Amino acid sequence: MNLLVNDHNVLAIILVTFISSLIVVPIAKVVAIHINAMDEPNERKIHKVPMPRLGGLGIYISFLFGYILYGDITTQMISILIGSFLLLLIGIIDDINSVKARYKLLVQTVAALIVVIYGQIYFTEITIFGLCITFPKIIAYILSTFFIVAITNAINLIDGLDGLAGGISSIYFLTIAIIAFILNRLGGLDIILCLLMLGSTLGFLVYNFPPAKIFMGDSGSLFLGFMISVIALLGFKVTTITSLFIPILVLSIPIFDTLLAILRRFIKGQNIGRADKEHFHHQLLKMRYSPKASILIIYAIDLLFATVSIFFVLGDNQIAIIIYAVLMILLLFIVLKTDILFNHRQKKRNKKHAKK
Repeated sequence: MNLLVNDHNVLAIILVTFISSLIVVPIAKVVAIHINAMDEPNERKIHKVPMPRLGGLGIYISFLFGYILYGDITTQMISILIGSFLLLLIGIIDDINSVKARYKLLVQTVAALIVVIYGQIYFTEITIFGLCITFPKIIAYILSTFFIVAITNAINLIDGLDGLAGGISSIYFLTIAIIAFILNRLGGLDIILCLLMLGSTLGFLVYNFPPAKIFMGDSGSLFLGFMISVIALLGFKVTTITSLFIPILVLSIPIFDTLLAILRRFIKGQNIGRADKEHFHHQLLKMRYSPKASILIIYAIDLLFATVSIFFVLGDNQIAIIIYAVLMILLLFIVLKTDILFNHRQKKRNKKHAKK
């Protein structure tokens, strides 16, 4: 089996975008400092000193450079470039001066609609747990738009710790590429995008792994989430991904964290867009793991979910189900033992202080 995508070597694509990212990200850092795109520390954040954002600009430029070298211009790709640029732009604006959530949501929806309607990238049918569901076109448009916006926001929400969003995104890109290799389907647009994004994101991670020298900002998290969702949709188009189960597995941590954040804020009667310090990574920090150890724990769990998806593709469903069951028990344990959903640990601490 050869390692070629559109007559280009897979390793060359990753290496070129990785080196490009290594060069461009420090430049983006200088630009961020110059235009004051800085993340100021506050009670919700881990860092103690102002940190430059705009790491996402470095990822985007590296991706674009790689696509110029290795990609083809198609209607689908034009729609992806337009949508991703809109998100990069609103992200950069937000990295300089905070933008209201509703305006960001509006831009995300417009970007998603461009890809779905103009690019014709959408679910036509979904197979999950052996059940195949075919959608009418209008329903397919709506579901696909919702999917893009949901995944974009999931990646945006978990970007709260050095190396977290970039690492999880890299695991996703690598896993889909491995699945394509196993299925001998390396020729699709989804795979060229995966490889370009993998190299660009890994180059950024060199500067973002704790202790970080630059943050990706909303310009990065929105772009990464958008590309992840588009790659998943493209996977259904070219049958690299034959089941919704696979992207859900690989993205289990951000999806799990996002759903619990929404439920947690609903229970408290808060706006679901309100930021807090109860995310999965915050719970690990409360358990006195260092930021680096917390990141490595999340990476390990995410890699196990990715492994389940690979076993699923290989047809070894028994092993996949066993690993998946163990991981779900682990996540349930985390929910019960931390404040990620209910603040029972905080209430216990308050009672102890009251007695004193």
